[in-house]
Amino acid sequence: MRGLNRDEIGATGSILRVPPMPATADPKHLPMNPTNSPKSPAAQPRTGAILVTGADGELGHALLCALREQHGESRPIIGFDLRPLDAVSAGQCTRTIAGDVSDGAVLASAFDPSLTGRAIDEVWHLAALLSSRSEQDPALAFKVNLGGSAQLLELAAQPGMRRGTPTLFMFPSTIAVYGMPSLEVKRAAGAISEDQFTQSTTVYGVHKRAVEELGRYTSTSYRMLDADRAAADVVDFRAIRFPGIISADTVPSGGTSDFGPEMLHAAAQGKPYACFVRADSRIPFMTMPDAVRAIMELAAASRERLTSTTYNVSGFAPSAAEIATQVTTLFPAARISYSPNPLRQAIVDSWPEDCDDSAARRDWGWIPEHDLAGAFRDYLGPAVRARYA
Repeated sequence: MRGLNRDEIGATGSILRVPPMPATADPKHLPMNPTNSPKSPAAQPRTGAILVTGADGELGHALLCALREQHGESRPIIGFDLRPLDAVSAGQCTRTIAGDVSDGAVLASAFDPSLTGRAIDEVWHLAALLSSRSEQDPALAFKVNLGGSAQLLELAAQPGMRRGTPTLFMFPSTIAVYGMPSLEVKRAAGAISEDQFTQSTTVYGVHKRAVEELGRYTSTSYRMLDADRAAADVVDFRAIRFPGIISADTVPSGGTSDFGPEMLHAAAQGKPYACFVRADSRIPFMTMPDAVRAIMELAAASRERLTSTTYNVSGFAPSAAEIATQVTTLFPAARISYSPNPLRQAIVDSWPEDCDDSAARRDWGWIPEHDLAGAFRDYLGPAVRARYA
């Protein structure tokens, strides 16, 4: 869906975005940015340890498997989470750490090269307090989502400075960074770009947006007043603004976009489900396999091709009623009703109907595998049936 342009609706905030470098362009005449820094050395394959925070979450489970499949035993993987990892996830890791991501001492211990025999040169920062819990405890959200992220960026910068090559820092952001001012504007806007409506109405979205900016700063201007500053590139920060993610393999964990997965898992178990948003509520979603593939593809993309530090991705953008139709196609006995929670409904209404992911498609070739029907027919249906068989 495409809507009015930003001049017709009004846009707020900005994402670092530069035009692609022409083939004949001289880098000396281009501004310093994460994609064309004249101080950046030629890209070398990373061989160091990989740190994954939030490794016990829905995305963490899937990402650990993907990273181990990609690297085999050639690179150590450190799984970090508040709780000990389950046996399957722990089996993908060389070492695991149970600790609070906002605890600087525990977080720093992950960067001790003696832990795995190699220094960390790649960070996947998934740990976060999700949207509903963040609204219930804003102080804890600040400590975890902003404080923990700031500490981790600082820790990631240090080995980058010592090596002279940047630490890759992958960050799953969210459509919660957006704040549509009204339902009417949301419906008129359609698919919005990374630069539009970035004044979130939730503390979760505010913190995610702040980390996007901290990452941009650390990639481009870290310690810019230091007299002995050797290079701008101590961290290569890359963020994806994920829509709601639907997984067949993990149980929904209470996120505000979880009405879709909750509906599906309840139907598969023969349980009634009262949806906490209106039937006409519409936000973008994607499947877990597409989400993992998207962030892996962004991590693998040539830095010279990237024109931004933050990208939208999207798979499909159904209403709650359209999700219910897919669920009842799979499970005809499903009992789905609607009992909107006013507070959670307000949050969903503040998120866009869809996201314009044309920059991701242009810069690193993003194409989702699953549309709505295909997601339920080919991925969710078979896997969820097998789970509850």
